[in-house]
Amino acid sequence: MTLGRAIATVGGFTLLSRIVGFLRDVVLSAMLGSGAVADAFIVAFKLPNFFRRLFAEGAFSAAFVPLFARELQAHGREEAVDFARQAHAALLLVLLPFTALLILFMPAVVAALAPGMREEPATFALAVELGRIAFPYLLFISLTSLYGGVLNSIDRFAHVAATPILLNLALIGAVLGLTPFLPNSGYAAAIGVAVAGLLQWLWLLLACARDGVTFSLVRPRWTERVARLVRLATPVAIGGGVQQISSMLDVVWASLLPVGTISALYYADRLAQLPLGVVGIAIGTALLPLLARQLRAGERQAAMANQNRALEVGLLLGLPAAAALWLLADPLTRVLFQRGQFGPEDTWRTAGALAAFAVGLPAFVLVKALTPGFFAREDTRTPLYVATTAIVVNVILNVVFLYGTTLAHVGIALASSLSGWLNALLLAAVLRRRRQWVPDPRLLSRTFRVIVATIAMGGALWLGTGVLATTLARTDLAGVSALLGLCALGAAVYGGVGALIGIIRLSELRSLIRRPRGARPDVKPADPGGPP
Repeated sequence: MTLGRAIATVGGFTLLSRIVGFLRDVVLSAMLGSGAVADAFIVAFKLPNFFRRLFAEGAFSAAFVPLFARELQAHGREEAVDFARQAHAALLLVLLPFTALLILFMPAVVAALAPGMREEPATFALAVELGRIAFPYLLFISLTSLYGGVLNSIDRFAHVAATPILLNLALIGAVLGLTPFLPNSGYAAAIGVAVAGLLQWLWLLLACARDGVTFSLVRPRWTERVARLVRLATPVAIGGGVQQISSMLDVVWASLLPVGTISALYYADRLAQLPLGVVGIAIGTALLPLLARQLRAGERQAAMANQNRALEVGLLLGLPAAAALWLLADPLTRVLFQRGQFGPEDTWRTAGALAAFAVGLPAFVLVKALTPGFFAREDTRTPLYVATTAIVVNVILNVVFLYGTTLAHVGIALASSLSGWLNALLLAAVLRRRRQWVPDPRLLSRTFRVIVATIAMGGALWLGTGVLATTLARTDLAGVSALLGLCALGAAVYGGVGALIGIIRLSELRSLIRRPRGARPDVKPADPGGPP
């Protein structure tokens, strides 16, 4: 499967997931609002997600996928699947006791995460209860990430990319269906998280079985392959832990601000995550197994070309998305969330944070496109050092913005964006110095043209928001229609200017998504007599 086709597959399903996710957030904001119950649930929800990104999407995936690709390329499918079973056993050996311990010591965990909540005993107690209900999600989603790494490595991207849809549907169903029978909607949402983990696990377990990959339980063994997995995963785990600690520090800072700040940052981040998920995560997911295979086969020029095309796609979609979110932060927040328990003050807080997150969106996309260049070469230490540097700067900026300015919660989001740019620039500089990435003329030319088209789109949106200001202040059908009209205007201007200055051509799109003949990496044997 080509890089373009893989990005389109992952991005398409991720877009669908984000649309359903918007519906989920509309339901959550209406039912939970932006007060104490919402803050308690968001803290409870962030706990398993913190460790999910550490164990599963961070360290484990970054180390596992290149090693699985190595086994697939060198020894064939059966040996690669056997390695996946060993990794599965090792992951269970860590996750089962860890999950039990965290549930047992949940009060201490919540106190560390949101110290400001201890000033509100009722909210703190609710966060502890919801955390215990939701935390089993970690076990299921970590196993799901392992299955997803296997499927992505054999070019089966669709099932993996569709998996988050189940989380969104489970949360919507639980909040709407269970709230009348429970003390508040926070309990219903926490139950929805736990159920979603189980559904996602079953979904990919069956998908693997359909592709002939079975995860029968085996006895954990300390083999050379598992030892290498641990050696590669450890620096990423530390780096991922540092990054996640930085993310969780945002909650710590927010817990010291007025009630509702935690949820305002959460809703803003959810809106910013739409383009990041569709573009950045799709690029990173598709690029890592492809680079790992090409570098293993000695195809260094092809790998560098794919790195450049991934960066090109990231800028092509990331820059206009960032500009649109920054310019439309207020009407987007109002139209999507301002109803039920979510009032005008909540809209003001969330929109300010969204505009600040938008500043760093292109950087977050670039990081997703650059880190596979390290992980595919089994270099997991350099991103650790870069991430640590960026996070130290993030903490410093948070202190400066919170205590040296009046930015308050907007400063928390802005610090994340600026440290994201530092992360991206340092990663690019290291790859460039090692000659592992050299920007080609096409990337440089297209980047300039994308900037020109984005400026044109931004100008059109700025004029449009001025003309429709009164209508955009409404939350009824007229407000929704005005917002949709602005989005259509922005897309038309960007697409029209882009076509005029040649950002991308139809023939290139066709070549990006066309499946190359005979491309079946999942069945390539190590030798003529090897496994099918």
